[in-house]
Amino acid sequence: MTLLTLSLSAQPCFDLGIKGGLTSSRLEPPGKWKNSDHTLNYHAGAFGRVGWGRLFLQPEAYFNSRGGKVEEVFVTDPATTVQNFDFTSVDVPILAGIKLVKGDFFNIRAMGGPIFGFITSGDVETSPRPTADYFNDHFYGWQYGVGVDLWFVTLDARVEKSRNSVYSSSDFSARNTLFLISAGIKIF
Repeated sequence: MTLLTLSLSAQPCFDLGIKGGLTSSRLEPPGKWKNSDHTLNYHAGAFGRVGWGRLFLQPEAYFNSRGGKVEEVFVTDPATTVQNFDFTSVDVPILAGIKLVKGDFFNIRAMGGPIFGFITSGDVETSPRPTADYFNDHFYGWQYGVGVDLWFVTLDARVEKSRNSVYSSSDFSARNTLFLISAGIKIF
């Protein structure tokens, strides 16, 4: 009986659910280009969580609509050119975390880890430069943030920074920075 009790307490807990939310996205270009505005988009997908006591591992997969606006500033001419970037990706973060407050029906979590993204489509308004041909196929970066669980509802707030360029051509490249707020429902 004691061996059975000890083996059951060592079993991990498992959650599986769906999530969605808002994405505030911006591009970080170098040089004569400057960030103009954040764009507000959305994301939707699924998550899993495997936990051992206060520690957990949370892999996710979701569709994310991203973008940003940048301005090209000319030194000799006061005119500026505004470029609107819209692109979508399938994102796969693998987060490790800790439950700062752990209860039966309420948890406060902190998490962080790598993210791998695969760009599925891209568009650039107000061409001729840059064009949509130079979106990279994939990118990687880091996500970190906090979350709250209340019964079967989960809320997260995270920051994401890409480590490589999501867009690169001979005269322009940009990384993507996001702020994500999401709500989810645990199905299991």
